[in-house]
Amino acid sequence: MESFFLKLSIMLVPALMAITCHEVSHGFIADKFGDNTARQMGRLTLNPLKHLDIFGTLMIFIVGIGWAKPVPVNFNNLRHPKGDMVWVAAAGPITNFILAAVSALALRALAALTFDGAAIPGFRMFMEPVALMLGFSVYINLLLAIFNLIPMPPLDGGRVAVGLLPYRQSEAFSRLEPYGMIIIIALVFFTDIFSHVLMPVLSAGVHLLAGPQSSLVFSVTSLLMR
Repeated sequence: MESFFLKLSIMLVPALMAITCHEVSHGFIADKFGDNTARQMGRLTLNPLKHLDIFGTLMIFIVGIGWAKPVPVNFNNLRHPKGDMVWVAAAGPITNFILAAVSALALRALAALTFDGAAIPGFRMFMEPVALMLGFSVYINLLLAIFNLIPMPPLDGGRVAVGLLPYRQSEAFSRLEPYGMIIIIALVFFTDIFSHVLMPVLSAGVHLLAGPQSSLVFSVTSLLMR
């Protein structure tokens, strides 16, 4: 039980921030492009309780990836529905990439500060939980961004593909949306796509952003996922 609450204290804030900012960014860009559905429904807020999906949040602590309640977007309200859809869909992964980069920069800075401030009593002990949270933030934001870019609707990558494809092909591809999550779950649990495709990309992203602190990111994630 103590181990569970320790993991919860490290994972909760980065995970909630990652999924909340992801969803808000969709609604924010849609609002800028003409669809105010999310604003009218009170979803353009960073209050995680407005976006929380209980099962999706629990899955973060169980398997390391989860989801929030999707922010409602009426693509027909967009000024240029097909083209604007690309930006609305891409906003979520882009936001997660930005959060991962900011977390990685903060982690690098913290490592330098911890080294310089090692002689200060209690400094290292105080900064260690912050470093763990930043490490998990790099991981979860990169994972959410990469996973959501899988080109299969209803994931963001699928909607980007629908917006970029010619009309005939995009209409045909969009018909997969009702079955998209079933296909994605089947790919993740019954194929090696996660270990052979997603994990190498994720690992490369962590090394690129976190640099010398990559080992901390992976060790924190390994510890939390046990």
